[in-house]
Order: sequence, then structure tokens, then C-alpha cells
Amino acid sequence: MADITRIPFLRHLSVPATSHVVHRRRGRVVHSGQGLAFWFRPLTSTVSEVPVDDRELPLLFHARTADFQDVTVLASVSYRFADPELVATRLDFGIETDLGTWRSDPLDQVSTLLTQLAQQHALDLLASMPLAEAMTGGVAAVRERVGAGLAADERLRDTGIATVGVRVVGVRPEPDVERALQTPARELVQQEADRATYERRAQAVERERTISENELQSRITLATQEEQLVAQEGTNAQRRATEAAAAARIEAQARADADRLASQARADGLRAVGAAEADAEQARMAAYAGAGQGVLLAVALRELAGSLPEIGSLTLSPDVLTGALARLAAVPAGPSSDTAADRGR
Repeated sequence: MADITRIPFLRHLSVPATSHVVHRRRGRVVHSGQGLAFWFRPLTSTVSEVPVDDRELPLLFHARTADFQDVTVLASVSYRFADPELVATRLDFGIETDLGTWRSDPLDQVSTLLTQLAQQHALDLLASMPLAEAMTGGVAAVRERVGAGLAADERLRDTGIATVGVRVVGVRPEPDVERALQTPARELVQQEADRATYERRAQAVERERTISENELQSRITLATQEEQLVAQEGTNAQRRATEAAAAARIEAQARADADRLASQARADGLRAVGAAEADAEQARMAAYAGAGQGVLLAVALRELAGSLPEIGSLTLSPDVLTGALARLAAVPAGPSSDTAADRGR
């Protein structure tokens, strides 16, 4: 707002750079520009202050779609006063020369004008669109329609107002209708979530099955290897047993051959000994056959003496000695007796 300094019959006015001031004296423009400071007489002057910065106008209004559904439009319009001198002639931006405030509320007039024009364009567009289309593409369509309509509006051009931009935040239906419209989408989202969950579970089950199959295959492989190991060990044990049996058989055969040879040798020895003994006995018998009775008796006594137990003492009675001497005296003497005696010796 303008800053006014008062002295009797004079006023000093200064405005910021974002305001355009128009000073008229007796209907003629004396000062016009932004950020001016000057003296003037309040009794003969009128001063208008027009802001030249960009202004933001929020909009909130209701509309009805082609299928008779109420929607709420949230938007905003940015505007500025492109021709301040023209605006000052069309709208009352005059200020109190003592206070520096506007005598009326010109910005409310501008807001009302812009709101009505924007609503008119938006209502015309939404009235031709069904609710579903308004929900999906209504924001862009309303923004384009309102922006084009305000830019082409002759009244705004004649007033010196220019729109900088139009933004549409949203086109929303009533809460119940919005929840009803959101239900299919939520169901789809839930279905997708369920499908993703099921797929994750299926993948988990598939992974578990793969792991189980791998474990089972590993166990089968281990069992097969163990079976091969057992079979190989059995084969090795059988081969060792066969080789041990063959070795034992060979050893037993060798022992049997050795025993047979030893037995045969012993038998041959015994046979040789027996033959020798038989020959000796035969020779002895042949010798005995040509010997005399005395020789045979002496040999018999010698053999008997060899078979008798040990005799510590021997007592010979005269009768025994006499009989023995008598028998010895009865033995005839001759060459044969000497030969037999020699053989006995």
C-alpha cells in the first residue's frame, strides 16, 4: 500500500516498486509509473494505486457431469494487471489521500470476475463429460479449457487483466461415489497383490521342491555310491577270501605233499629197515640152523639175559651148578662148535 505523509494542504505519496500509481489533477494524468514518490494537493488530485505483481486466485467450485454426478473442482488462476492505466479507468483503485488505503475493494471485484469466468468454462466442459472421463482426464481438460477461455476473454482484455497460468489440482466426486469408484481399482490392486503373493508362494514351493529334489538326488547319489562301495568291498573281500583260500589250498597241498613225501620216506626207511632186519634175521636163522645145541643154548641165555630185569645178586646152588656142568659136558666138541661159537661171539 501507499505511504502518505500529511502536512497542511499537501500530501507526500510513495509506493513500492510492485505498485503502479496514476496521479490525475483535474482529469489530467500528472504522474504515472511504478515506485513513484511525489507531492500532491488532496483537494484537486485523485490517486489510483494498481498492483502490478502476479496475483494468485484459488478456486473451489462444484460442477455436474453428463451423468448427473456432482464433482468438486480445485484450481487456481495466476493473473496480473498488464495495463495499469487502463485498469485504473475500468476498476476503482482510488486510494484515500489521508490514509493511503483503497476506497473500495477492487481485488474482490477482480476475483469475482475471474472466478465466474473460470467456473463458466469449467462447468461447460464438465457438463459434456461423464464422471469416469472427468475423473481420468478432467484435470488436463479443465486446465486447457479455462486457460484458453480466460486468455481469449474480451472483457479481461478490455479491463487490462492478463492471466499468467491456470492450475487444476483435482476433480473429485462426492466421497461415497469416490469410494465406489475406487472399489474396482482396489479390488484389482488386491487381486494383483494376491496374485503376487500366490506367485511368491508358488515360487517358494517350487524352490522347496527343487531343494527337496536336489536333496533326494544327493541321497540317491550317495546311496548309489555307498552301494557301489559295498559291492566293491564285497568283491574285494571275496577276492581276498578266494586268494586266501587258494593260498591256503596251495599251502595245504604243499604240506600234504611234504607229509606224503615224509611218510613215503619214513615208509621207505621203515621198509628198508624191515628188509634189513629181515635179512639180518634170515641170516641169523641161517647161522642158527648150522649151529650146535650148546651154541643155541648160549644164545638163548644171552637173549634171556637181555630180557631179564636187573639182578642185584645171583645165588647158585650146587644142584643147579652140577646139572649145568653135566649138560655142558655132554655137548660134543668139534669144528662146527668152534664155528658156531665164533659166530655167537
